Order: sequence, then C-alpha cells, then structure tokens
Amino acid sequence: MSPIRIGQIVPSSNTTMETEIPALLRAREGVLSERFTFHSSRMRMQKVTKEQLEAMDAESLRCAAELADARVDVMGYACLVAIMSMGLGYHRESEDRLGRTADSAGGPAPIVTSAGALIEGLQRLNAKTVSIVTPYMRPLTNLVVDYIENEGINVVDSIALEIPDNLEVGRRDPMLLLEDVERLNIEGVDAVVLSACVQMPSLAAIERVEDKLGLPVTSAAVCTTRRMLESLSLEPTAPGGGALLR
Repeated sequence: MSPIRIGQIVPSSNTTMETEIPALLRAREGVLSERFTFHSSRMRMQKVTKEQLEAMDAESLRCAAELADARVDVMGYACLVAIMSMGLGYHRESEDRLGRTADSAGGPAPIVTSAGALIEGLQRLNAKTVSIVTPYMRPLTNLVVDYIENEGINVVDSIALEIPDNLEVGRRDPMLLLEDVERLNIEGVDAVVLSACVQMPSLAAIERVEDKLGLPVTSAAVCTTRRMLESLSLEPTAPGGGALLR
C-alpha cells in the first residue's frame, strides 16, 4: 500500500502541528495498517495579531497550490485563529477557496481547516457546552468564543493565557495545562477544549486531563487529525488522542 500523503498549510512560526499530527498518526500506525508521510507549505507569521493573521491568510492559496504539486491526499489549514478572526463561519469559505485552488493546480484533495475541524469534533462528541483554554490575548480569545458559539455550542468559560509570540506558544510545556484546568469553570460542560490553538502543545496532557476531570477532552490538533482521517475514509482512531480518537 502506498503511503498516504498528509499536507499541511502552516504559519511560518508554527512548530506544533508538524509534531502532534504526525505523533498521532505514527501511534495509529502501531495498531492499523495505513502508513503516512507529511508535507508542509508555510505562510509568514510571527506575532499572533489580527493584522498578521489576515496577511497570513492571504498566502494560503499559494500554499494550497504548492501542496497540490506534491499530490497530497488531504490538505489541512493549520491555524485556527487565522480562520476565526476572518469572520463568523469563514472556515466554509476558506475550505471552498482552497479546494478550488488545489483543483486548478491539478492536485485536488479534501480540505480540512482546524477551525472547522474543531467545530465538527465537538459535534462528534455531542458537546453542547464546553470550556476552553487558549494561548491568545483576550480580544482574540473572545473572537474564538464568538465563533464557536455562532456554531451552536455554548462556551461556559475560557482561559486566555495571553502569549503574543507564536514561538513562545509552541515552547510551552503541555503539562502546565494540568494546572491551568484547575481554574477553568467546567460546571455543566460536556467537553473541554484543552488547546483551542494548533500551536499550543497539549497532546501529552489530553488523556491525563480526561482522567483528572472525568470529561471528554480534546484539542484543535486532535480534531484536525480526526477530520483528516474521516476525509480519507479511514477509521478515525489513534492512541493517545483522547475520547475523540478512541
């Protein structure tokens, strides 16, 4: 069987999606037969500000064309807040534009945005109410909350860690999330989003926090992995990915 090619459109300063998604899929290779390779194209972004996010998003079509040249089997847009800061429901428009670009470049492929994948992942968990942790400044976190709620999911509480430098976000110890959730209001929620950001590492803490809270716990990276597997018509499971990939 030929390896399945996973394409990712990532911010230039992102260091996490090219580690957490491969980690999940390598773990999956230990229990299932499919094999994967990983390919990226980058959009310039250093600081997580609305201005830099908008400028970066304009580069996404170039990235889709480049990945189309590699004939990847699926493309993932790996920046949740870039999509959510562009307006409510924007992930649908972005997926359509990227899909048409890949098709025009001769390499059609399913398109997954981490923003859309997070919404779909929460729906898969039947989560009507959630609490979330983000590394963003409070204004951007509020945009994420508004975006999620516009999709019919109530956000009970949100923690904004307010880390403006994207490299610093990627260097954060995921085990600090075990402490962060202690100040998160989870009363009455159906699930917790441990990282509503594809740059903030959380994979190592997902199942530890599930055990701690007794609730389904997920992240933008886990949701993106699930949506990629579904778009490839593969069993959406991977060890270490918590309830959504169990």
